[in-house]
Amino acid sequence: MKVSTKNKAVLLNLRNPEQVMAVVPKHKIIPYKGQNLLAVPHALEVVKLLRNMGIDAPSPIRHYYDWSGQYDPFAAQRDTAEFLTLNNRAFVLNDLGTGKTLASLWAYDYLRSIGQATRMLVISPLSTLERVWADEIFRHFPHLTFSVLHGTKKKRVKLLDQNVDVYIINHDGVKVMQDELVKRTDIDLILVDEIAQVARNAGTERWRALKKITKDAARLWGLTGTPIPNDPTDAWAQCRLVVPENVPPYFTRFRDQVMRQCGPYKWLPRDNALDVVHRAMQPSIRFDRDDCIDLPPLMYETREIPLTTVQAKMYKDMLSKLSTEHEGEQIQAVNEAVKLMKLVQIACGTAYSLDREVVVFEPTDRLQELRDIIASSNSKTIVFVPFTATAEMVAAHLEQNGITTGLIYGAISKNKRDEVFKAFQKADDPRVIVAQPAAMSHGLTLTAASTIVWFAPVTSAETYEQANARITRPGQNHSQLIVNLQGTPAESRIYDRLKDKATTQGVLLDLIKGVK
Repeated sequence: MKVSTKNKAVLLNLRNPEQVMAVVPKHKIIPYKGQNLLAVPHALEVVKLLRNMGIDAPSPIRHYYDWSGQYDPFAAQRDTAEFLTLNNRAFVLNDLGTGKTLASLWAYDYLRSIGQATRMLVISPLSTLERVWADEIFRHFPHLTFSVLHGTKKKRVKLLDQNVDVYIINHDGVKVMQDELVKRTDIDLILVDEIAQVARNAGTERWRALKKITKDAARLWGLTGTPIPNDPTDAWAQCRLVVPENVPPYFTRFRDQVMRQCGPYKWLPRDNALDVVHRAMQPSIRFDRDDCIDLPPLMYETREIPLTTVQAKMYKDMLSKLSTEHEGEQIQAVNEAVKLMKLVQIACGTAYSLDREVVVFEPTDRLQELRDIIASSNSKTIVFVPFTATAEMVAAHLEQNGITTGLIYGAISKNKRDEVFKAFQKADDPRVIVAQPAAMSHGLTLTAASTIVWFAPVTSAETYEQANARITRPGQNHSQLIVNLQGTPAESRIYDRLKDKATTQGVLLDLIKGVK
């Protein structure tokens, strides 16, 4: 097989070309080096026909698309984008940190450029609306317009009325906007990011809202690195959404295919459960992070998580208080970092009362995001938390949710720390270490983990760099990912300084400028 990019044709050397000629009317026989080759248009629909006949022709995206953006795609991203252009309904099961977002956007951009797609709707977790999807479009696709549908119902409707290429909405926003979205028949490509989070239970309002807006979609792509986080039955509702013809119409029939009952309330996976799930979740593509040899060894992500109502009020009140202190010249360079971290404390879900007692108010969305990242990681995870009270709260929360966790901070004895570190490196449990970064930012090798999550930032660039180095050491067999969680301007500015290896001096004063 050869591709003539000049003529936009695929040249085939076939024993029985008549089969292809019968389904591709526009063809031509071309003599080439003593052989007769069959030339067919190198077009998307023709390639789909060839693949259905067992001929592995490449998607036109590989030859005629100018990959938009600041850098060339990795091999896995090219393969994923190609796969999506050839499958109207499909799953992308690539591992965390393999570039699923960009690959999907490249596929859409190509389809749009050849008139095969018009507008795209991205349905994603709240934390990735701005910091992942919107940022990637802004950085790599300057010719595309987008709108983030977030806020009140009235605001979302107004944003949806904008004439843009890509609309981005959070999972729960679909319930609010389902009637308006159904009317938008010009949105012909829908992508559900982290589909296993939102669509593994067909009995929820979110699933029913998704079904309503996706059932007639020309293209529907589901993205997740962990398709069955709990049981093989998790696949059924996702398949009913994306490829309903692949699974029985009733959950119980699928459950009986993948699970066996061992008692009145106990079900265990059948030996062939994964094979059944694999067949059901087709077409699909999967790349592990470790298999992507051209990926950079260390990648960074930022996730934006909104504060709870209580946190938002406390943050606003604290910022106003600090502004007053600044006007009274009570904030100096020597104590600015301490004052700044009061804002970060609130974002973490802890604060001190007037009696210096710790008040804990769980940051539910941030904790949920943390659990999702841990579930998506293909190895163990380290969670860095700046404050002792928050570290204790996070560790307790993870344990309550069935995630074995080791806790490290200043008051933990050396012997206990050594036990945790040894078990983390050598045994199955704990799956997670929650730690104050200063308590383990130097010297340690913790290569059993390949993912680090910063629950909130620290103010020291050296501590940030050294803590991250716990997993980027000899003996590391995985690509590494650092995820920064943030939900406030204070955290965002601190992370920016940390990435630039700069001090955080002046961050607080910048924040309180103009605060009344």
